[in-house]
Amino acid sequence: MPDARDATPYDALLLLSFGGPEGPDDVIPFLENVTRGRGIPTERLKEVGEHYFQFGGVSPINGQNRALLDALRKDFAEHGLDLPIHWGNRNWAPYLTDTLREMVADGRRRILVLATSAYASYSGCRQYRENLADSLAALAAEGLELPKIDKLRHYFNHPGFLEPMIDGVLDSLADLPEDVRDGAHIAFSTHSIPTAAADSSGPVEDHGEGGAFVEQHLDVAQLIVDAVRERTGVDHPWRLVYQSRSGAPHIPWLEPDICDHLEERHAAGVPAVVIAPIGFVSDHMEVLYDLDTEAKAKAEELGLPMRRSATVGDDPRFAAAIRDLVLERAAVERAEDVTPCALGGLGASHNLCPVGCCPSRAPRPAAAGADSPYA
Repeated sequence: MPDARDATPYDALLLLSFGGPEGPDDVIPFLENVTRGRGIPTERLKEVGEHYFQFGGVSPINGQNRALLDALRKDFAEHGLDLPIHWGNRNWAPYLTDTLREMVADGRRRILVLATSAYASYSGCRQYRENLADSLAALAAEGLELPKIDKLRHYFNHPGFLEPMIDGVLDSLADLPEDVRDGAHIAFSTHSIPTAAADSSGPVEDHGEGGAFVEQHLDVAQLIVDAVRERTGVDHPWRLVYQSRSGAPHIPWLEPDICDHLEERHAAGVPAVVIAPIGFVSDHMEVLYDLDTEAKAKAEELGLPMRRSATVGDDPRFAAAIRDLVLERAAVERAEDVTPCALGGLGASHNLCPVGCCPSRAPRPAAAGADSPYA
């Protein structure tokens, strides 16, 4: 970069995340926020809420975002990058609209957004862009001057995201009993989504079945397996699997489910499994419940040795990657020549989501893209 401290034209970074309850009284209101407009009865929400009540009604995601904020602020300060960092959520306090209102009041006019999702998909990208558009519309209705908002590109193949996951898989393999270690299977896990949504995350003719969502995860899994082979000399078998399905049974979703996969691998004689949650930035509820509770129970039932590797969380390398992405995008906005940092065969993702990217079932305005109504 021409100047490793220059974030011009941006005057703030916004961490945009999902949000989660921070006490038992928050659980049902939080789930009502998440499912608003879907007509899901309260009784069903109470069933889902049991996942949170097992952990005292507290989702770990807010604490993890606070830790990431601390890591980012520390990294920026140590490298002379004077860029304030704010935080807003989709479904719980601090709410996105409130955060943007505060940022506008503080004079922020060029805002760069970091979403806590590394891959292309409706729920992982466009829905956040729709949330931004909703918030900007609310601020416009209040008569406030609107900031210009851009979103950082997908960072699934940035080395600062990959290296912590590689180390996590290596640590999990090393923690297995020596007699099953070399034969261990690696199950790379991510959130299941409807197959139609996966396909529309990028044209099938460009990305294959499952669209960019599946292609990007497969690329990450291969990069990790290759790194593990280079460092251990062992070529572990692997597969991309899915978890946390929440849709109607008649709608096709990405498969196989992690627990079904554990049963199938056990039946095939696999001696051990490492589950690597590459689809998640931190150890939030879907990691703690679906993997550390349900998948762990399934592995114990099968007598199958299993370890779950770490997500990137607030790893300093991830914080450094975000700094790199901020400076990269700022240089692009200044019309400077930039070589994006990306590993694997897919290259760096687009900076500006194209028209029709990851469409929703009912068209809605989305900010920070080529089709944004907010210039």
